Amino acid sequence: MPYVNIKITKEGGPNGTGPTPEEKAELISGTTELLARVLNKKPSTTFVVIDEVALEDWGIGGLPVPEFRKQQSK
Repeated sequence: MPYVNIKITKEGGPNGTGPTPEEKAELISGTTELLARVLNKKPSTTFVVIDEVALEDWGIGGLPVPEFRKQQSK
């Protein structure tokens, strides 16, 4: 019974609000299909959860993502 947790930032999509419901459905479907194909896992017992995280709550290299991106663009 696989459990996959996808964590993404709330950016992109319409008006920077995060992925659309259609994009999320594609992530769920694609992840489920990958596990079925590669590991022979049953789709009916595969769980995929998508967590959206505010951009300022995601850090890279000790910095919130917006600050990290500013430094990378210099």
